[in-house]
Amino acid sequence: MSIEAVDKKTVRSRPRIAITLGDPNGVGPEIVLKCLSDSRLMKFFDPIVVGSAKVLRQHAEVLELPLPQLQVVDTVPDRIPPGQLVVVNVTDRKASEVVFGKVTPEGGKLAMASVQRAVELCLNGRADAMVTAPISKEAIALAGYRDPGHTEFIARLTGTRRYTMMMVSDELRIGLVTGHIPIWDVPKRVTRQAILETLDIIHHSLIQDFGIERPKIAVLGLNPHAGDGGVLGREENETIIPALEEARKRGYLAFGPFPADSFFGIGAYRLYDAVVAMYHDQGLIPFKTLAFESGVNYTAGLPIVRTSPDHGTAYNIAGQGKASPGSMRSAIYLAIDIARRRKARQLATTTVSSAVAS
Repeated sequence: MSIEAVDKKTVRSRPRIAITLGDPNGVGPEIVLKCLSDSRLMKFFDPIVVGSAKVLRQHAEVLELPLPQLQVVDTVPDRIPPGQLVVVNVTDRKASEVVFGKVTPEGGKLAMASVQRAVELCLNGRADAMVTAPISKEAIALAGYRDPGHTEFIARLTGTRRYTMMMVSDELRIGLVTGHIPIWDVPKRVTRQAILETLDIIHHSLIQDFGIERPKIAVLGLNPHAGDGGVLGREENETIIPALEEARKRGYLAFGPFPADSFFGIGAYRLYDAVVAMYHDQGLIPFKTLAFESGVNYTAGLPIVRTSPDHGTAYNIAGQGKASPGSMRSAIYLAIDIARRRKARQLATTTVSSAVAS
């Protein structure tokens, strides 16, 4: 991910990024530590680690990873001293010890408490964006959380009804009409309204967050071969095509529906600024095949900026020092990029409004 050049007079040169540690028993703390030791990355932002300082120290010690001098705080200071790493300490006595590779309710509780704190920092302006290390859906369920994942939890905390998961890499962006739901429920959730809402969110995000003024969006079909004219399913003719027709009336450059099986294989995604998939695996299988080491999970439609690596807790290699920080690094770069762009647009809008008022 590249950092977009922005006039230094319009935004501060080093945005503050809140980074959660994720599940303490997974690879989250490891990939965070590896990113924090990357001098090329660190010159672009001020990190605020949100999570247990004890967990961070345990991972650093076991993995023999460098750990900067920690400034453990309850509230983010106005000024972050050079050479110090600010850690907003989130604690849970029962989760004080790391158990590498284990799914525990204590780990799930600590991970989600950290996410909640990071959301608060973004909402009150103490952080410009947040990046979330991987959590375990099983662990958070054991901890009593009813939200199926990060995305839904953060949307609820920010009071956001219309949002979508968007997977982002250097040459591919995929948004989803339906997310973390059983495949059984997908057809009844793929409605004209749901498709239009997804297109609206992605269209707006491509303009606001990615700087694409006239985005072109490809839409996949639901059924094999996009229904093959109704022979293999009616959803394309009865739902998806009418939704696309309405989207075009609204001025969107929306195309499709395209057969999902060939769309990525022939590289058609390169012709568009984003792709809309009907369900989770339809979009994420090709995305992770094409961009697993560098892909980012971005939540479009939120009032705050939130990104995440596109992989899970990787319990099978936790504590072994084998986790790649590539996707986490890309998530941080993207958070910086979008935070800067939003600040620049906000300042430009404020300047224009002030000029008109005067």
